[in-house]
Amino acid sequence: MVRLEASWYTALSAEFDKPYFTHLVARIRSEYREHPPIFPEGRYIFRALDLCPLPQVRVVILGQDPYHGPGQAEGLSFSVPRGMDIPPSLRNMKQEIESDIGRPSIVLDGHLMPWVEQGVLLLNATLTVRAHQAASHQGLGWETFTDEVIRQLSMRRSGLVFMLWGAPARRKGAMIDRSRHLVLEAPHPSPLSAHRGFFGCRHFSRANEYLIAQGLAPINW
Repeated sequence: MVRLEASWYTALSAEFDKPYFTHLVARIRSEYREHPPIFPEGRYIFRALDLCPLPQVRVVILGQDPYHGPGQAEGLSFSVPRGMDIPPSLRNMKQEIESDIGRPSIVLDGHLMPWVEQGVLLLNATLTVRAHQAASHQGLGWETFTDEVIRQLSMRRSGLVFMLWGAPARRKGAMIDRSRHLVLEAPHPSPLSAHRGFFGCRHFSRANEYLIAQGLAPINW
């Protein structure tokens, strides 16, 4: 049985009996057993969903797969535990926040729980990875599962902001009803692509403008 926060379990329960998910669980269990270490720790695989129940989501930031260095992955896209060096993509995100909203991020380190607590779902398209092997668990079935997460958000909620950065994230846009939600797309904040349009995208202020227009509180980035 998959252990998952109640609102997400209700929304996603139909997935757990599908053949792809049964195969995925078997593969991931094998990976943890035969190719350790796998990141994040098993108890953190669904952490993004557990910490941000479906009714509380206001903004979705979609990453690709977990960090693959020791101690970095904590089940939240782009976030690292306190005390870890800030990864380059997150440094670029914080640079864009300061440029966009005119002040530094409230997050002084790399741990993004202050955003999660405001309803920002930090979801990766792939939820596990082998150590030092980026994208090593892509294609196992996680993408099908996270497609359904996005589809359920689109269907069950209205007025959400989806930030899709980079080609894998932007493909998720096909799951979103753009008449009900704001979809913001840009290149990935990685140093390899940030200068091709992530810098200057102003997604953080645009998200807040959209929330405010609905009578909702903005995110304190």
